[in-house]
Amino acid sequence: MSGATPLLAALDTVRDPELDEPITALGFVAACALSSDGDAEVRLRLPTYFCAPNFAYLMVADAYDAVTALPGVRSARVVLEDHFAADAINGGVAAQTGFARSFAGEAAGELDDLRRDFLRKAVLAGTGQVCRALRASGADDATLASLTLGDVPPGPALDRLRQRRTELGLPAGDEAPLLVDPVTGQGVGPDAAALHLRRARLTAVSIEANGSICRDMLRHRYDTSGPHEQAQRQQVPGEEELR
Repeated sequence: MSGATPLLAALDTVRDPELDEPITALGFVAACALSSDGDAEVRLRLPTYFCAPNFAYLMVADAYDAVTALPGVRSARVVLEDHFAADAINGGVAAQTGFARSFAGEAAGELDDLRRDFLRKAVLAGTGQVCRALRASGADDATLASLTLGDVPPGPALDRLRQRRTELGLPAGDEAPLLVDPVTGQGVGPDAAALHLRRARLTAVSIEANGSICRDMLRHRYDTSGPHEQAQRQQVPGEEELR
């Protein structure tokens, strides 16, 4: 097994926790290579030097887990570049010490609660995205509150919402209500639908706006022509130096 393509397929599953988008689509993967012996190396970059270290740690750690889970990978090195906390993050992920020990004296604990909070926001945003299309076809708040996931026309937005709800342990089958409280998993009734849908809409717009800002900042910082300019998608034989 050689070349960068398997690595990129694995990295497609790693998301920016705040933006809920793959790090590959965002342009955060600067380069990657996989040798014929199974030694993987991935280099990540972020829009600014001061991106929150807890967000950065999650992405580096998730990238490491995704790469090491690949069949045929015997070792992995995931390196965050050009970040003020890169040494602590890279060292902690390589040693598998966790966030709290990597930032001893600074971190209050691990990042499980933070990950759940972002998943809840992703569920809200996903609800907003699905309901945006339904509203365009004439559905009002009362109608949306009466729908189940099985009532929604299939599509990428619905698939994504189902996946996020599943990750959070929320009902995601056809019989599940379209509108659910992302904390309790309980359905949202008609009386609370307007407020819930407003929150969902604002969360979706906020995440989409932040994603656009991050892309622009990354493009400006590294003088790239766009987030999908992925030179590393070419095959990288042997121990060829990362571009």
